[in-house]
Amino acid sequence: MWHPATGPWTLPDTRRTGHDRNVGLALVIDDLRKSYGDAPAVDGISLSVQEGEIFGILGPNGSGKTTTVECAYGLRRADSGRIRVFDVDPQSDPDALGRLVGAQLQDSALPDRMRVGEAIHLFAALARRPVDEARLLDEWGLAAKRTASYGSLSGGQRQRLLVALALVGRPRLVFLDEMTTGLDPSARREVWELVRRVRHDGATVVLVTHFMDEAQRLCDRVAVLRGGRMVAQGTPAELVADHGGGTRVRFTASADALPDLTSVTGVSEVIARDGHVEVRGAGPFLVGLGHALTMSGLDGVELAVEGPSLEDAYVRLVTSEDGAG
Repeated sequence: MWHPATGPWTLPDTRRTGHDRNVGLALVIDDLRKSYGDAPAVDGISLSVQEGEIFGILGPNGSGKTTTVECAYGLRRADSGRIRVFDVDPQSDPDALGRLVGAQLQDSALPDRMRVGEAIHLFAALARRPVDEARLLDEWGLAAKRTASYGSLSGGQRQRLLVALALVGRPRLVFLDEMTTGLDPSARREVWELVRRVRHDGATVVLVTHFMDEAQRLCDRVAVLRGGRMVAQGTPAELVADHGGGTRVRFTASADALPDLTSVTGVSEVIARDGHVEVRGAGPFLVGLGHALTMSGLDGVELAVEGPSLEDAYVRLVTSEDGAG
């Protein structure tokens, strides 16, 4: 692996957890604000990304995800707030920033006629300490496509090339924005492996996505944005526990046969409609639910139990009135 300033380097295994106290901060954003005219796009966002993390930024369209990343990458000037990338100010020292970061931003694309090898060579010519072009093509499975045009590549191959271009300058921090939008399931999984590989090879990753399965599989921590503000931050498991809404149990039974399930300890919600019943709860409520159904003669019903997911937590966070799930 390579450090942009010193050449070859090796990281301890603890760096991959993203939570070791001895690991430094790759990105710090403090009270970031950015408006377009009278419309605030980012309204006081603060977050930090530890070196070695895959950090996800989630939110609906218009929540400020891309603007936050573009400010951190130096493409846009913030109205106020503080941004530091490994202690570098993106606006006051763009040259130093360029040696530290790489990016595959939303709607990234190349001319259809540009060949894969030409793209790698062009980006390498712009980098101060470029990686070996032939080795990069080989490592990312693009050697056989060196003479192929960008327009002829599959969706997965295009994303692989765009990620490779982001790594030409040996960055320590890589921004990846909506990189799997429009890809089929197989190509998405291929790109997921690319993201894991970027982190494994020594870079910190900031991943912008609106796919919850992607964030849950890849990210050490995530921040959820809504209306230009951050409404939650933590590990996917923490967000699920705090905002997921509890476990769901579904079964079929007539409303007349149902006992009062709202009195069962841990049950938070009971929805009965057209013979279909959904019970939500937390803690060991399943035991009490099973007992109540058995005592009512419903011990033979088939229960479908589904735990909360990051998608459940996300929906509650971005749709609730107070944004707190």
